[in-house]
Amino acid sequence: MPTRTHGKSGAVAEANKAGKTYEGLSRQRLIEAYRLMYTSRRLDDREIMLKRQQKIFFQISGAGHEAVTVAAGLAMKSGYDWFFPYYRDRALCLALGATPYEMLLQAVGAADDPSSGGRQMPSHWGYKRLNVVTQSSCTGTQILHAVGCAEASRYWTSHPDGARKATGDYREFKDVEFHGDEVTYVSLGDGTTSEGEFWEAMNAAANLRLPLVFLIEDNGYAISVPVEVQTAGGNISRLVSGFPNFHFEEIDGTDPVVSYGALSRAVAHCRAGIGPSFIHAHVIRPYSHSLSDDEKLYRPDIERQRDAARDPISRMQMFLIREGILDEKGINQLEKEVDDGLQAAVDQVLTAPVSAPETIKQYLYSPDLDPTSAAFDTRAAQSNGGASTTGEARSSTEQAAHEKKHAPKTMADLINTTLRDEMKRDERIVMFGEDVADCSREEYLRQKMVKGKGGVFKLTAGLQCDFGSDRVFNSPIAEASIVGRAVGLAVRGLKPVVEIQFFDYIWPAMMQLRNELPVMRWRSNGAFSAPCVIRVAIGGYLTGGAIYHSQCGESIFTHTPGMRVIFPSNALDAAGLLRTAIRCDDPVMFLEHKRLYRETFGRAPYPGPDYMIPFGKAKVVHPGTDVTVITYGAVVPRALQAAQRLEREHAIKIELIDLRSLNPYDWDAIATSVQKTSRAIVAYEDTLSWGYGAEIAARIADELFEHLDAPVKRVAAKDTFVAYQPVLESAILPQVQDLYLAMKELAEY
Repeated sequence: MPTRTHGKSGAVAEANKAGKTYEGLSRQRLIEAYRLMYTSRRLDDREIMLKRQQKIFFQISGAGHEAVTVAAGLAMKSGYDWFFPYYRDRALCLALGATPYEMLLQAVGAADDPSSGGRQMPSHWGYKRLNVVTQSSCTGTQILHAVGCAEASRYWTSHPDGARKATGDYREFKDVEFHGDEVTYVSLGDGTTSEGEFWEAMNAAANLRLPLVFLIEDNGYAISVPVEVQTAGGNISRLVSGFPNFHFEEIDGTDPVVSYGALSRAVAHCRAGIGPSFIHAHVIRPYSHSLSDDEKLYRPDIERQRDAARDPISRMQMFLIREGILDEKGINQLEKEVDDGLQAAVDQVLTAPVSAPETIKQYLYSPDLDPTSAAFDTRAAQSNGGASTTGEARSSTEQAAHEKKHAPKTMADLINTTLRDEMKRDERIVMFGEDVADCSREEYLRQKMVKGKGGVFKLTAGLQCDFGSDRVFNSPIAEASIVGRAVGLAVRGLKPVVEIQFFDYIWPAMMQLRNELPVMRWRSNGAFSAPCVIRVAIGGYLTGGAIYHSQCGESIFTHTPGMRVIFPSNALDAAGLLRTAIRCDDPVMFLEHKRLYRETFGRAPYPGPDYMIPFGKAKVVHPGTDVTVITYGAVVPRALQAAQRLEREHAIKIELIDLRSLNPYDWDAIATSVQKTSRAIVAYEDTLSWGYGAEIAARIADELFEHLDAPVKRVAAKDTFVAYQPVLESAILPQVQDLYLAMKELAEY
């Protein structure tokens, strides 16, 4: 009897043990977690071997981070939630469903690599089917993308109709997927918490209560720099603890059970809409930063041995044995299955073809929608004069209203009207930036206590009142945050039209504008894109603008592959080009010259809600036969004055070309004109040396030399900064007299 009772109790105990869970993880899930962790480690080892055999070209590992990143993958929903990982997150991607073969394809740079088609280094994850968004090498830039992505989740929940596809613009090619409770994940190392963009992201996530999980994988080192040098007090958790609305936990990230419990709580906090979560996981880095680094140069053996005692792979093995989940034989069998599978994947991947050289320009821009095409060449709406729409004569009141509606308007007016009409047409458009809203304290507007601002130049005036504060809103003074959030929103199918208040202050966003926004489609081999519009007030001729309100520098961005750069000189062109920018499928930098916003020159009636001008199509402002002058922006009216004076005084006929679009630019128009006149001047407001005009001048000399009767000349600003005193400003920037003399000299050459 006692024996029988004992046997029954033993059977019950075994049954209870079999059904036991660990922070919600079943025994089978724990076995799967170990399989993923071991696969991740062995993939690192395989890549290290392949690098030493010179069969791959770079290696950076996720070793020591496997437990917490597998836990993150198990706690979240693949293909449902959204992920912005960093290069140590191999185990996360495996847990979400990426395969070892896919990762090895990236290591060899194969054409079939789903992350980049051979364009990015290994461990730069991007899997569209899993919602793992393409990753760059830049430290921390993805954090702001994750903020924008999380914002998009909230936006689509309240604007579901905007997700519908539409023909004729970017929406035709941009699918939208949302569920209403999806969570966004972003990970980073301890060193990345030193980046300003990390703090901008934390601020935005807290302020907006976003469903965003921050995972800090703290292995104690940023390459060779230890955490106490990076972080005041050596612990990022203590520094961020004051941010409101967060769920915070600091954990041992080498323990998968502890990690899974913490990540599950973090995800639940976000999914419930309470706010963001912050998991600070202490992990190890058993290998050097990458194979380009040797940690023995800065880490003594005793420290490395201390880390080895916390290795998540060996800890997990011991846990499985201790809990009776797997014995040594079971672990050996699992590991052999993984090793055999990896060997087969390596054998297969070493014969994988690489992309053909002729593919290198694919996906620099949208393959689906060409903003230089005739589809973007539409006519302005016509006024019907004094007749009413019924053919009857208008009353004096009606006529006055008609004339007011169709009276010439400034560039500022037409930009505002174009933005308003596009927002009516397309619910995906959101606008934000510094001071762009009418008033952030909406009760002041409701109670009519204030009129509202709408931008420092009033170009977004009234848009918040018309479309609501979830579509037009102010951002913190943080230019990187403006552009980075726009990237994340655009990835999710929204069309951000954001404003950098002054070109002079665009530089904090330079990392986003150079390394993220324009390269996203290319580096992901077409899997991801971020079509948005960056509106920027630019230029001088302000009388008192000085150094920090007069800058140009457009050549820096025309030098950036993947970025369309537009620079109108008048109201009608601004309206047509801005509409093209909003409807096209590429990132566009839309440069608006401050001096031209309310100039008498270039005023025009509003051309209607469908007027567009194709990119890359110049305009002949003043036809001529003697000298070609190629220019844009605020130099256009000055060059026109000089051309008209030359014709009056000397019968010299200048052909003045307004480029309007800087990238792409209209080479055919330039070549046609130069072949006719045999003389060329390139005029621009930026400094003479290394400016935008240098490329145009060089190409004319290179390709049209046999048509030239004189040297190619440039007229531009002096190679200095713009001064405050008006006399100095006039001496620095190109003036009508400078243009006049240059044109006359070249015509007489």
